[in-house]
Amino acid sequence: MSEQGDRPIRLGMVGGGTGAFIGYVHRLASRLDGDFQLVAGALSSRPDVAKESGRNLGLAEDRVYTDFNEMARAEAAREDGIEAVSIVTPNHMHFAPAKAFLEAGIHVICDKPLTASLEDARALAGVQPKNGAKFLLTHNYTGYPLIRQARELVQSGALGKLRVVQVEYAQDWLAVEADEGNKQASWRTDPARSGAGGAIGDIGTHAYNLARFVTGLKTESVAADLTAFVPGRKLDDNVHVMLRFEGGAKGMLWASQVAVGNENGLKLRVYGEKGGLEWEQENPNYMWFTEFGKPRQRLTRGGAIDGEPAGAMGIRIPGGHPEGYLEAFATLYSQFAAVIRGKGETYETLLPSLADGVEGLEFIMASVKSSENDSVWTTMESLSSS
Repeated sequence: MSEQGDRPIRLGMVGGGTGAFIGYVHRLASRLDGDFQLVAGALSSRPDVAKESGRNLGLAEDRVYTDFNEMARAEAAREDGIEAVSIVTPNHMHFAPAKAFLEAGIHVICDKPLTASLEDARALAGVQPKNGAKFLLTHNYTGYPLIRQARELVQSGALGKLRVVQVEYAQDWLAVEADEGNKQASWRTDPARSGAGGAIGDIGTHAYNLARFVTGLKTESVAADLTAFVPGRKLDDNVHVMLRFEGGAKGMLWASQVAVGNENGLKLRVYGEKGGLEWEQENPNYMWFTEFGKPRQRLTRGGAIDGEPAGAMGIRIPGGHPEGYLEAFATLYSQFAAVIRGKGETYETLLPSLADGVEGLEFIMASVKSSENDSVWTTMESLSSS
């Protein structure tokens, strides 16, 4: 949360113009704790929409841009220029803006996945940021307090040596052919804008990142079956992936956008030799923890167990008052603000990074490669070293 006396960090935005869902979410999250103030933007690739969106958001006319490269140059040259930028475009437009702003010395907050291709992800990781500019990847589900608590329970040894990890992310909004006017669906089902993966890249990376964040297990290999059930669809809309982790733990990941009856069913279950835990995003203020041979315990956000340091991060209001999606997003923004201000040492290992983004693309491409080869086990390491 913002410390008293800290002025808001000047923020710009690329993408997120009128009618864009995720841009609206990022703007709300950035403002929640008073850490950022939006002052500039290249809000659309269409000049008329960019200008109209800037007016609607109350931006000064000379800080509404129609080109992100122009924005990076102009803002870096201003005494009152932006200090950070949010990139909220479709996947294929993450790499170029992120590179431009990092090289201009401007901190970058980028929506996931990192880029549309593994090649671009690795190239972005090789960029030398000017003046030590920082990077945040908004895997927002890692900001939920009970996910932080789950990570802490695993690290404390409360579950013992991990054996089984099951994660799923089920939706139904793409169960039928998308209407041509559906902006959110059109780019997600287009390989040119989404990249090689459909559901695997859109929600599968969220599920994968969540499992990795909580467990800390390093993935050795994957065996994947990617399917496009809707006739004519060019990218997968349902994914089954088996995972092998270093140390012998096994995992299963299911991501689907054609699972009728599911809205945003992100769920995680982790089981070790001594205990297990279960959490679901649609009811995020509760988590079940069980020690072998003992009754299940319902842990609550803000409850007694949340006295542990990591579990308390991001809690704004007393227990029993629900917090959710926007607050989790805002936690990432607030903690990244602390990092920018040089006060965020405790958050460095909690915030999704460029390295996490590269691994997300390695996971996507390993899954695609496995599926194309009749679900053969495919190692992540071979992709990492290629």
